[in-house]
Amino acid sequence: MYQFFVDKPVDNGTIINNLYKVSHVIGSGSYGIIYYSNDIQTNEIRVLKQLRTSKHRTKSEVALFENEISIISRLQHAHMPQFYEAFSVNGSLFYSMNYIEGINMEDLIFSTNKTFNEQEALAFILDLLPLIDHLHKRNIFHGDIRISNILMNKGKLFLIDFGLSKIEQNDFKFLEMKQEDYYDLGDILLYLLYTTFSSESKKALPWTEELSLEKETVHLLKRLLQINEAYSTLENITKDVEVALLAITKK
Repeated sequence: MYQFFVDKPVDNGTIINNLYKVSHVIGSGSYGIIYYSNDIQTNEIRVLKQLRTSKHRTKSEVALFENEISIISRLQHAHMPQFYEAFSVNGSLFYSMNYIEGINMEDLIFSTNKTFNEQEALAFILDLLPLIDHLHKRNIFHGDIRISNILMNKGKLFLIDFGLSKIEQNDFKFLEMKQEDYYDLGDILLYLLYTTFSSESKKALPWTEELSLEKETVHLLKRLLQINEAYSTLENITKDVEVALLAITKK
């Protein structure tokens, strides 16, 4: 009830920090509200993220928001959000970033019935790997790699939403975190492969029985999903994706 009364979005047309004119809300989560806005000095589109007012009551929620700001400010990648500034207005915390044009992969699949065959699904993962590599080389663990956090624009992939991301300097702990990101990659790959699946059986079966895949793709999935020995490096994942793609093209 408290959240209902205090977490009302900023009105459309409001100018925030004497710079950003809010157009409309483009997203909201459990602890943040995201606005489409214009920089009134440059007339460029900017995205504002606001920590919900109800979350200001706990230091841990504020710390999560500040952690997200710290991570986004380190990214420096054309296919990830570009950070501009963090600020406070009337006690509310905000940060601004660039607007990434594209369609959310979840929306693309469900609204247009987009499907991926085995080759297309593997190629998708191969395109995603350099983005994950960029993060891991900076000791950043994304923590929430899923289709709803991937945008596509003209065939190019963009990774967003770093609310659960962390920076870890301990090599052993970071290996575990990296493997969580790898698991998410396996989950995405499996999800994409199922977009072409049509079952005539009423009985749910394991993916190894339902999907007809090359043995190289099965090997890749079992390691990503940690059914078999988990991957420890992105280089080995990249190699196995390429091997699986080659097996398909040779058919």
